[in-house]
Amino acid sequence: MPSASLTWFLIGVVFLFAELAMPGLILIFFCFGSWIVTLMLLFSEVSVQVQLVVFLVASLVLLFTLRKLFMRTFGGRLKDGADKELADRAVGRQALVTTAIRPAAPGEIKFRGSFWRAAADVDIPEGATVVIEGPGSDDGLTFRVRPL
Repeated sequence: MPSASLTWFLIGVVFLFAELAMPGLILIFFCFGSWIVTLMLLFSEVSVQVQLVVFLVASLVLLFTLRKLFMRTFGGRLKDGADKELADRAVGRQALVTTAIRPAAPGEIKFRGSFWRAAADVDIPEGATVVIEGPGSDDGLTFRVRPL
């Protein structure tokens, strides 16, 4: 059976990989909390209840005190007009429909190696080639398209 410090360290690694899979800068603080418990166990022997309390308190204190700083530092920034710039460069380009597009429900297109939501006024089947007309929403993630 692995030692408690090794177990807490591995729990931290799991939280780290979970953060990488679902970025949101929340799970990383639980990773740090588990590693704090690991360090504590290297210097003293404490009960499981104390370990859990230290884990929860450390994780939550780090989360509420450092998340805003981490978001500013690691969140990235979009320059003003970046969405419009991307949409402007995409206008007139061709894309492949990967999920059928209907007037009532957006579909999906593949454009420049990425998948984007797409909206159209007519039904467009999967596998069809479309031309991008411009942005389809304010969020910058949807293109308005028409059949080629």
